[in-house]
Amino acid sequence: MNREEKTQLLAELNELFNNSETIVVAHYKGLTVSEVSELRNNIRKAGAGFRVTKNRITRLALKGTKFEALADLFVGPTAIAFANDPISACKACVEFAKTNEKLLVLGGAMGTGVLSVADINRLATIPSMDELRAKIIGLLQAPGAQLARVTKAYSEKAE
Repeated sequence: MNREEKTQLLAELNELFNNSETIVVAHYKGLTVSEVSELRNNIRKAGAGFRVTKNRITRLALKGTKFEALADLFVGPTAIAFANDPISACKACVEFAKTNEKLLVLGGAMGTGVLSVADINRLATIPSMDELRAKIIGLLQAPGAQLARVTKAYSEKAE
């Protein structure tokens, strides 16, 4: 990789860090190409992004961003999942790591706070926005549906 390519990669990573709200750092040692592709697709479906990184360039790109505290995690075969919402990247990485022990979640950050592996696992258990919306709609519809059933049952008995 020549100097111009490194400069371009540094700028891309810096922009990525500045535009993301959540970063999950993981080791992917031992994953096959098809497994990495599956992981990348799962993360993409969740609304997040995934990128294999060059550690030295990534540490340089982190300088001056809100994720600067993550620099120590970039040792070895490292990849990042990134998203603008706090849950999608965490959920996708943790779900994949449950079925494939070769993906090792190291930590991450949300906003300006650093996340431990336990924090990422807790975030992964939170329902997505679509699930929460569905639950709220179900709760709002339940009283009306119950009222309709009661009045229908009463009218059938009255006949």
